[in-house]
Amino acid sequence: MEHYERGMLAISMAGHDRGQVYVIWGEEGDIVFLVDGEHRPLAKPKKKNRRHMQVIKKIPEEWKNFPQQSITDEKIKYVLKCYKKRI
Repeated sequence: MEHYERGMLAISMAGHDRGQVYVIWGEEGDIVFLVDGEHRPLAKPKKKNRRHMQVIKKIPEEWKNFPQQSITDEKIKYVLKCYKKRI
């Protein structure tokens, strides 16, 4: 079982949200909590089985500009937007 860090990106590989990019916000056993800042804000993360997602191991450079205490939904949307521009 792998350990995921808060801030890593993940792509949904199964379900109605297949192909959607999320930020990993936490984990609990086989369940990983994902946020995207828009449809899944920090207040209501998506629960996803770790088998149904592909993790992007590299933490985005944009996270280094933000202290962990000041992460908001707007900053999550910004990081995801920057990632989608690169791919």
